[in-house]
Amino acid sequence: MTHPKNDSSALAVGYVRVSTDEQAREGVSLNAQAARVRAYAEAKGLELVEVLTDEGRSGKSLDRPALQDLLGRCKRGAVGHVIVWRLDRLTRRTRHLLALVEDLFLARGIELHSVSESLDTSTPHGRFVLTLFGGLAQMERELVGDRTRAALDHKRQQHQPTSHPPLGFRANGSRQRMVPVPEELAVVRSILRRYRAGDSYAGIARKLNAEGVPTKLGGRWHASTVRGVVQRRPFYQEALASA
Repeated sequence: MTHPKNDSSALAVGYVRVSTDEQAREGVSLNAQAARVRAYAEAKGLELVEVLTDEGRSGKSLDRPALQDLLGRCKRGAVGHVIVWRLDRLTRRTRHLLALVEDLFLARGIELHSVSESLDTSTPHGRFVLTLFGGLAQMERELVGDRTRAALDHKRQQHQPTSHPPLGFRANGSRQRMVPVPEELAVVRSILRRYRAGDSYAGIARKLNAEGVPTKLGGRWHASTVRGVVQRRPFYQEALASA
């Protein structure tokens, strides 16, 4: 159901956000974002009531104080326009972004403006561009994740340290090959032997716990931790052959 345009249709609220990692990056600072939001509102002839700020907050969750304040104002009909520097200031998740636009902003006649992306969701073109931008942003994050995983896999294949060396190895400097840990490799060998014999992940975990064998971090084994070892079989081949 579409709500009629509220009485505050000319009132705008800005929203700016930086995560902890972004705070030192030029052009992403809260002051820079707020300045661009204010300039945009002035150029569009909008009455900017306030610029709400979330500092040091990730865009992956909607549970942010200033964002919740903004959403509350929208639901109360106190806002006609929401202005952000970039769409990912609102959220980095496409499904969250589309839900906000469709279920809140558009449903209540509130227009969403993105300064950097020249976006106005009051038009069909603006709504299409919003979906496109959101999809591209999510694809880029997934590509970054794929590249990160590929880089970590390459390091493991070269026996170079990652942030958390796998079972059977310990770090030996930031760029040195990881050093094998014989007693841990013996556990790896036992897991792979049992897996080849037909034991399930959960069954192997139960046997290791019954034998008092700790995990890499000294805890109990679970099906997921056993699966992690089994899935690294290609990585372990060289180490086990020379152990």
